[in-house]
Amino acid sequence: MDNLTHSLVGALIGQAGLKRKTGLAMPALIIGANLPDVDAACFFWLDGVEHLGFRRGITHGPPALVLLPLILAGVLWGFDRWQARRGKRPEGRLPVHFGWLYGLASLGCLTHPALDWLNVYGIRLLEPFSSQWFYGDTLFIIDVWLWALLGVATWFSLRREKRGGEWIKPARIAMVAALGYIGFNGAISHVAATTYSYAPTGSSMVIASPVPLFPARREVITGSDGLYAINGTALPGVPISACNLVELAERDTQVGAFMFWARAPMIEPGEDGIYRLFDARFYDPRARDRFSVALPDLKCEPLQ
Repeated sequence: MDNLTHSLVGALIGQAGLKRKTGLAMPALIIGANLPDVDAACFFWLDGVEHLGFRRGITHGPPALVLLPLILAGVLWGFDRWQARRGKRPEGRLPVHFGWLYGLASLGCLTHPALDWLNVYGIRLLEPFSSQWFYGDTLFIIDVWLWALLGVATWFSLRREKRGGEWIKPARIAMVAALGYIGFNGAISHVAATTYSYAPTGSSMVIASPVPLFPARREVITGSDGLYAINGTALPGVPISACNLVELAERDTQVGAFMFWARAPMIEPGEDGIYRLFDARFYDPRARDRFSVALPDLKCEPLQ
């Protein structure tokens, strides 16, 4: 999910009462909820689409979810001590307890892969022990309705707290409502994937992809071997088995990274005679630079 959603989840957990456990609890929860995305730094050293094969992996796996909260708790604990030595520590801050800081940072970090799993992009939950991708197919990467629910609930809870009213219960109710919303969307995706019958290119793979702004709608992707259809409309492509794509991926890091990430890879013949590699989940010829790779060296057998 996007980082605003991650941040709001961390903040709402704090407003649900856990921020009373230790000083600097809110930074631990909010920063922790975003911390696995430190792998975004890969954009500084990776070119083209190579980031697709790196992100949502090593920093989202079990070892990182133990070490990253420990580092964050240590930094926050040291920051509190540094402020105290300089006489700048806020008087209203609760005593800082390292154990609670680590526990809350860990909780924040754990919400991150749980949310990332919910969309069709995928996440490697077991990295580095396994590079298998997992997909929840439940929410679009940016869900404005979830933004509204989490954002309004956090604002309302903070406002109640400032005015001396009951502020924990509204946050808890919102958390239950958010879980219900996620469960409802999961049920919609399950029904869409299991009841869809019109698949002109085959049904070896069926993906119910959430649609932005319309949580009740799904784009159902069906097919296999590079031949896919969205809601029954076939996409332009050639069979991957008829091309030397595997050989090309072994010597081209761009192609290799894309194929490692791709869930529904497809090859589209271009008007200029050059093939392009897409993924049916993010098929958009207008956004070629983000989710596609040009294949000038690709060779495909003539279609029968």
